[in-house]
Amino acid sequence: MMMMLTQDEIDNLLSSLSVSPASSTLPPTSVVSSMPAGGGGQPTMVAGQAGLLNTNIADLLNQEKEKNYKIYNFKRPDKFSKEHLRALETIHENFARQVGLLFSAFLRLSVDVDVVSVDQLTYDEFTRSMPRPITVSVLEFKPLPQQMLMGISHEVTMCIIDRMLGGKGMASAKPRELTDIENNLMRRTISRVTELLQVAWSGIVPGNKILLKGMEESYNNLQIAMPSEIVAVLTFEITLANRDSGLMSICFPYPMLEGIIDQLSSQHLFNQHFVVSNMEDAENHIALLDRMQYAKIPVSVRLGGVEVSILDLLHIKPNDVIRLNRQAGSNLLMCLNESPKYYVQPGVCKNKLAVCVIEPTLEPQDIKGFGLAEII
Repeated sequence: MMMMLTQDEIDNLLSSLSVSPASSTLPPTSVVSSMPAGGGGQPTMVAGQAGLLNTNIADLLNQEKEKNYKIYNFKRPDKFSKEHLRALETIHENFARQVGLLFSAFLRLSVDVDVVSVDQLTYDEFTRSMPRPITVSVLEFKPLPQQMLMGISHEVTMCIIDRMLGGKGMASAKPRELTDIENNLMRRTISRVTELLQVAWSGIVPGNKILLKGMEESYNNLQIAMPSEIVAVLTFEITLANRDSGLMSICFPYPMLEGIIDQLSSQHLFNQHFVVSNMEDAENHIALLDRMQYAKIPVSVRLGGVEVSILDLLHIKPNDVIRLNRQAGSNLLMCLNESPKYYVQPGVCKNKLAVCVIEPTLEPQDIKGFGLAEII
């Protein structure tokens, strides 16, 4: 049975479709619009089958949902991918362990440093989220452009200063600004931390140099990037003596890392670590050989040997002759650090006793006549 729709019903039906103009055209086999004979009256729509119209509408809506598009936030774009953030975390995990060892030895306390999070946000959001007062260090990362920031919370700063001045490493309850003496003590501490940061980045930026350019008590006085610029922020938790804890943060502006962003990948870090490890092993091997060249070892020459009884040994007197198990004129034995190495011939050089090396020795068990059985 054919179903007749009025013009108002057709308009209401079309207005209910949330589709684009290009896809709002219905197939001619589904819906047909016609005018009554004589040109008068309302136009009508004829649906061929009862459920066909609803089926086509559902298909059109599903096509809209399946469109391949990505939402882009122009106010806060994602410039660091997840892989970049994971690479930054990997680089600074070893850095965190080294900082913990440094503080433990420097302060003579048990110090644990862990990477808490790695995020990307705007510079304005980062500065607003930081507490005050806080020890902020402005660092220059050569040869990369721009500057980076390192912030240490007030609790950690006061624990370090109290311990360096002979205290128990307790943080003051009331936040306050640092004195000139305390500021100089923190400069020395942060300089040691930057040396570890250089080592952590040496695989990505060989020959880098991180310099401390200044210190502040708040982020409000610093402007190393535009407020809307994206920055990567690494947050560390520092626990001193399992008692006091605080946070340390490092802020990398995107323009600083833009030139090396392709190197921030897990594959590149693995390959770079493998190459650096091989180079370090080779350098250590060469350095060890160089040092061994100047090492001193005892050298002795044995004329020969013979077995005697304890009784004969006790009755030996001056001018007694002991017959050895070697013939006159045969080779002598040179020992290096009590180990037989060369056969030699005796002689004189510049009025001093000397030997001339003839040939290397055979296996130790094959050496006879030198009394080495008890040594070998």
